[in-house]
Amino acid sequence: MAEMSARPRRAQASPEIERLVTLLAKLPGFGPRSARRAALHLLKKRDGLMQPLSQALADAAQSVRTCQRCGNLDTSDPCSVCTDPARDASTLCVVVDVADLWALERSGAYQGHYHVLGGVLSALDGVRPEDLRIASLLARVQAGGVSEVVLALAATVEGQTTAHYLGDLLADQGVSVTKLAHGVPVGGELDHLDDGTLLAALKARRSV
Repeated sequence: MAEMSARPRRAQASPEIERLVTLLAKLPGFGPRSARRAALHLLKKRDGLMQPLSQALADAAQSVRTCQRCGNLDTSDPCSVCTDPARDASTLCVVVDVADLWALERSGAYQGHYHVLGGVLSALDGVRPEDLRIASLLARVQAGGVSEVVLALAATVEGQTTAHYLGDLLADQGVSVTKLAHGVPVGGELDHLDDGTLLAALKARRSV
């Protein structure tokens, strides 16, 4: 019997390229295919894009830190928002993540201070109050100087559950507790909303 011809071996990407693709695939919105396309684009634009991006990532990893006061990301701690004397320190806007803080800043409608929770309460995912930055929020309010707490949380089940929990927690702290109203659709995430929608939501906030 004639010997069967061997099947041709598939060309394999180098370990360096595979590692790049694997890391890119971990980014939000990326899958294996989009990661490979991005990796190929970076490799083709090595001088104009890949090397500057590599330097920017290294610089950010070295210099960006978490603000211990509000949870924002900045090159200083406290961050530039917390230390800006032109901002209204009597108003504290509670958001889920830094992306929501940045979204509100893009709108230009809010000039107070922030507090990043770092997530929302979720029995399904096992996220409890002690897993979030709720104790530090309460400490900031109890320290005095805050007259209004704005609960800028997503209109999801978890977001509204968290808002109700915080509303009850802050009810006897002598502050006005408000939340975003018109403009934020049910199930909507702040980071996906346009600036006009965020502006309308902030202006139409109401008591919890």
